[in-house]
Amino acid sequence: MALVRRARRINRILAETYPDAHCELDFTNAFQLLVATILSAQTTDKRVNLVTPALFAKYPTAADLAAANPEDVESIIQSTGFFRAKTKSIMGMAQALVERYSGEVPGKLKDLVTLPGVGRKTANVVLGNAFGVPGITVDTHFQRLSRRFGWTTETDPVKIEHEVGALIEKREWTDMSQRLIWHGRRRCHSRRPACGACPVAPLCPSFGEGPTDEKTASKLVRSAAEALDTQ
Repeated sequence: MALVRRARRINRILAETYPDAHCELDFTNAFQLLVATILSAQTTDKRVNLVTPALFAKYPTAADLAAANPEDVESIIQSTGFFRAKTKSIMGMAQALVERYSGEVPGKLKDLVTLPGVGRKTANVVLGNAFGVPGITVDTHFQRLSRRFGWTTETDPVKIEHEVGALIEKREWTDMSQRLIWHGRRRCHSRRPACGACPVAPLCPSFGEGPTDEKTASKLVRSAAEALDTQ
């Protein structure tokens, strides 16, 4: 089967498997999603969701966060790890929003990636989930699955983004990204993927990297709660 046709068929099967796939960070606006995504580096969405309610209650706007006492911010986000670096990033980002964008999060990739702590992955999360602009989120799960599916052989996230973007319809980019992330967290693990319990197994060139016996593989499938606690 041709690569484009197979890639789109895999995407359709994942859409049927995870019809409610979505960004699992809690947010109500673009600013909150931007902060939460920066905090999600090297930790779980569950951990981020535990600290952001207090953070957003105390600093609801970019101006509030930019003017915060760094030590107070550190104390709130400490459990997410790398809290001093993350405090510097989110306060620097907030300061840049105040100085250059009147405190508002810009809706363009070229502007977002100029903000402290914001790379293409974070920018695409915000564009896709807060602005409705199609974007591909190349996180660790997306990288692993896109290679296992044979969609790319690249290791550079930007090259992966462009290669996969050429296979999948642009309107599908954001949802497709969430489906791969959900599938990676629930079944297609880095170690011992649940091949025997995978809905796209007949289309996957990497079938067999994990147990192919259905009974054994089913035990490896993580629940929604377990997946949320996975990086």
